[in-house]
This record gives sequence, structure tokens and C-alpha cells, in this order.
Amino acid sequence: MNRFPASASPAFRPRVWAMGISRLRDLFRDIAREYDDLADLRVVPRGFEEAVADIAAAGPNQRPDVVVAAGSNGTYLKARIDVPVVLLQPTGFDVMQALARARREAELVGLVTYGETPVEVRRFASAYGIDVVFGQYRTVQDAEACVLDLRDRGVGAVVGPGLVNDLAARLGLVPFFVYSRPSVRAAFDNALELVQATWRETLRRQRLDSVLQHLRDGVVALDARGRIEAINQRLADVLGVDPAAAAGQSLATLAPDIAFALPEADGESLETVRGVSYVVHRGPLVDNGVTTGAVLTFQESRAVERLDRTLRSRQRTQQFVARYRLDDLSGASPGIERVRQLARRYAKSDATVLIRGESGTGKEMIAQGIHRESPRRDFPFVAMNCGAFPEALLESELFGYEEGAFTGARRGGKVGLIEAAHRGTLFLDEIGEMPLPLQSRLLRVLQEREVVRLGATEPTRVDVRVVAATHRALTEQIEAGEFRADLFYRLNILNLAIPPLRERGADIALLAAELLLQASRRETRVAVRIRTADDAARTLALVSGALASHVWPGNVRELQNVIERIVVELADSEENVVTPDVLRSIAPEVFESRRRAADERSEPGAAGEGALTLRERSLNVEADEIRAALDACHGDRDRACEMLGISKTTLWRRLSGAKGKRGDRAAGPGEAAEAPEAGETARPRRTPRG
Repeated sequence: MNRFPASASPAFRPRVWAMGISRLRDLFRDIAREYDDLADLRVVPRGFEEAVADIAAAGPNQRPDVVVAAGSNGTYLKARIDVPVVLLQPTGFDVMQALARARREAELVGLVTYGETPVEVRRFASAYGIDVVFGQYRTVQDAEACVLDLRDRGVGAVVGPGLVNDLAARLGLVPFFVYSRPSVRAAFDNALELVQATWRETLRRQRLDSVLQHLRDGVVALDARGRIEAINQRLADVLGVDPAAAAGQSLATLAPDIAFALPEADGESLETVRGVSYVVHRGPLVDNGVTTGAVLTFQESRAVERLDRTLRSRQRTQQFVARYRLDDLSGASPGIERVRQLARRYAKSDATVLIRGESGTGKEMIAQGIHRESPRRDFPFVAMNCGAFPEALLESELFGYEEGAFTGARRGGKVGLIEAAHRGTLFLDEIGEMPLPLQSRLLRVLQEREVVRLGATEPTRVDVRVVAATHRALTEQIEAGEFRADLFYRLNILNLAIPPLRERGADIALLAAELLLQASRRETRVAVRIRTADDAARTLALVSGALASHVWPGNVRELQNVIERIVVELADSEENVVTPDVLRSIAPEVFESRRRAADERSEPGAAGEGALTLRERSLNVEADEIRAALDACHGDRDRACEMLGISKTTLWRRLSGAKGKRGDRAAGPGEAAEAPEAGETARPRRTPRG
């Protein structure tokens, strides 16, 4: 019966040499046949110098993978050969059983062991009243002297290994062999397990080496002391060394010029090695949670540049992805919280959304966040800036074209962005810049859910959700004849107004710190000093007041511009704090706006008629949302109130309280904003805060 599992490889057959003389040799031979299916087990009747000579004389294909030996012979071989040696150890049961048999043959029994006698054996002899004389040996001479001493002391039977048994028999004593068949089997099994483990480790190393050799980059693995554990041929050729000879050598000794230039910390750096520029990456080698070395990869910078150009040149028409989430919209002011709440509510709907806000307030970020929280999140998010193209090019980009539609048309035609957004979201930025002829075509797409390519005769069905954005007052454009009213009502189903940065004073410090943290990560000289949002906040602590008081006509985009200047200033200095003088030198407009605001406040009538307070602007924003709801509900106040979660009294009060440049009249044509009917009272429902 086989007790050991089959070999890891069908072609691998472990070679085991059992070195035994005398009685141990015969016991080895009796048991060796049991391992014919598992290993090439050879019994070698040699010991000491002769055994060492046999192993040294064996050829590469006959050399043993492991040696099994016992006693002084095993200890001798272990110190003199480079093959693993498994020592045959008698068990306590073996010794006790042999002592019990010897006691039946003689009144006085001797026990001779290689090395110290186990304490358990002494306790056994004492417990069972066996009169035992103990002896130990280290060499053959020790064994001969020990057996002679036992004979002189009247010992009649001797328990010990094969060498002791032979000496006792020659002196007329009764020998008892200390080793048993189970202990020999255990030694053979241990030997096979050792060979299998070594073989598996060899295969693993060969596989790893094969992987390293096939890498296009140069790779070297170092231990904790900087010695080479593995190196691939590509890097060895660069260094001009033999990979096999390099193993175990110090990299600093083998290539001092390269070792001196390598990064000491984990990460990437650009280094020049033997006249060639490389991107060198250093990473840790970890064993059981402890760093035991490092792995270095050398990639030619020219290859990186070629790969970058290749990737940039490829067209990725299907990879329209929304990168931002609503949680990426920084700020905790009531206005921005309201925007997040409405955006999450609108994301659940499939209706068209019109996002209003000044340039630089984050309209596209809101649009992407709505897409990522909508049921269409797994489909494309396609963004188009309607003011970035001339009319003819905008039409072909948006609606696509058939082959031969016009001179220079691509062979096979082109899919327009509307079709590319099928089942996803189409974001039309700066919708107010769209030419009037294209507005009518877009209106048909929204109404009929189909698009006709340039030069085509058949429409293509599309399923898209449209999110539009503008910084213009579309109602004024309608009055001027620059924007179609029917398209406005189709776009303005759900309305979202983003407050400008000057109305989010409490958010400026938080937003500036986050922008500083992001910009610092792109500048390594600053990144080591600014690692967290708290670090960024401390850096801006002395100028937070100046930043908060600026009117920010460019909004978040302008704030990001100032933060980028701050990062450049920090990179060239050792200071970790931005002072007002530094900010004044790199961003004088921040202080200029404060001075102008102070001058305006000091002028007579500066807050007179025509100037809107923050409360009045908030009321106007709410009134615009209420009008959009009334348009969507075709003037049905009950449905509009239910959709907004307010009472009819609140609806009337918010519309009547709104004022601005449009005049004191809040409701436009068709917007039923009259006072609540007689007897109607406001229901106790919480109204949305501005």
C-alpha cells in the first residue's frame, strides 16, 4: 500500500540512496521493494568515506536527490556531501521494545545510542525495573570502547544500531537491533516528501525564470542586502553579465554606476543607464508581511513614448464613459446640497434635464453624476459642446452622415453622436450656442426618438436621454429670436440651477483644499509635503479669507487656475504655507475684486434698485423650478405641487415673492400663479430650502 502521493510530474522519479551497513542494510533491502512505484530507491552498502566517494563519482543522471542514513554514518555524510540527508531516527517505542526483548535474554542489559540517551528511555527503564547500563558514542572508536566496557561490567545483552550490534556479537554479547520497520518507512517517506518539495520549488523557480526571460522589459530581483536573486536576459545583456553568474552577487558590486542611480524608495523614476533613458519602477518583495527585498523593472522611455502615441491615435468610438459622480461635487452649502438632492431625484427619471449655471460651475460634472446614478449608467455618456464647431461640422458630428453625403465624407459614412449615445445619455453643453436650423432637427429627435443622417432617406430609431446645459438666459434668447421656444419647453422639463461660487462662500475653503490636493499629486516636489486634505487646508489657512471674499467671475475654473499657480509657487520654495503676500503676487485679481467690492459698498446707492440680494436670487431660482414644473404638468397646479412636494399656498407665495430684472410679476403667460382659492390652507408639508 502506497503511503506517499504520486509525483507532481509523471516524468519525475526521485532517486533515493539508502546508505546502510550491517543489519540496517538488510532492513533497507526488505522495505525498498514497497517503494518501486514511487521512487528509484537504491540500497548502497557503504558508509563514511566510501559512501562519500560513491556519491561524488555518480554522474548527473545517477546522482541521488536525497540520502537516507542512520547514526554516526548519517551525521558524517550530512557534513560532507551537498545532497540532502534524512537521518533515520529510532522511535521511543522501538527502544523500549528492544529493551524488553533484551531483558528476557540477560539480567543486565546495555543500551548504546548515538549521542545522548533520550530521557523517556531512562524513565521507561526505571519504571519497569529494567537494569540498564547506558552508553553513548560519536565515532567508531567510541562505539568499540563502549561495548568493551559493557562486557567488562557484566552486561549480557546490548541494544543499539547496526555498528554496535556487530561489535557486541564479536565480543560474545547478545545483540538487539534498535531500528524497526515502521521507523525505516517513516524515514523513506520523509525523504520522498523532501524531494517532492524541492522539485516543486525548482519547477516554480523555472516557471518564474521563464516568465522573466519573456518580458520585454529588464527585470532584477534583489534580496534585503541588495544581492541578485533573479535577473532576466534582457537586463543582463544591458549590464553585460551572465544571468547565472550574476545570481548571488551584489548589484552594487556588479554594476556600481547603475546601482548608484536607482531609486531608493518604491515608485517610478526616469534614469539613464549606460547612455539609454529608462523608466525604472521599484516595488517591494514581501514574505509573510515582511519586506525581504525589491524588484526593479527597466522600461525604455522610447518604448513608453511609442505606446503612448499608439494609444492616442486609436479611435475609441464606443468608450464614452462618465468619470464623475455626484459625490465628487464638493461643498456643503445649502445651495449645493439642493443641487445634489435634485440631481439624484432627476437621475431616477428619464425626462430631459436643463442645467443652468455660469461658466465654470461644474455643469458637465452634474450631468455625468446624473448619468452614473441613472438606469442608463451601463451605457454610453456622450458629451458634445455645441459652441465648439461651425454649423456644418456640428451637424455632421451630431447627426452623422452616409457615404458620399458631401465632398470629403468618410468611406462607409459615420455614426453621429446621437446614435453613439443609444440607450445612454447625450449631454449637449452650451445648447444656447446651437444654430437655429439645427435646433429644429434636434427638436424632431426629442419628439420622434429617431435621427436621420446627412444624405440618408430612412430614419434610425434611437433611445437616448438628453441633458442640456447653458450659461445663457434662454428666455431672453427666445425673445430675441435666437432660440426656439418649442425646443426650450422640450428641454426644460426638469430644471437644475447651479449656484455660482460667489454664493457658496462656505464651500470655497473646502473646494480650494481639495483642488490643491489634486494638483499636488501631479507635482512630485509638492506631493511629499501635501498628502491629505488637512495638509492642504493648513497650507491655505492664511489666505482662506482672501479666497472666500473674491467674487470668482470664472467660478470653480478660475479657482482651479489660482490653485495651479499656488502649486507652482510651492514647488519652487520650501514653505508649506501660502501667505497673503505670495497670493497677491501670483493672483492680484483676488485682492483687486475685494477692493472693488469695498469701493462699491462705499458708494451712495450701491444697494439701490436693481441690485438683488442673495435671498431674492434664491427666490428667483425656486420660481424658475416651479415654472418648469408647471410647464411639465401643462399648468396643472395640483400635479406640480405633488411633484415638488409643496402646497398650493407655498407655490403661490414663492412665485409672487420672486423678483428681479424680469420685474415684480413672477408668473409668465399660462403660469397659473394666482392666490390660493378661498378656504384653502397650506398643508403642513416641509418646503424645499433655497
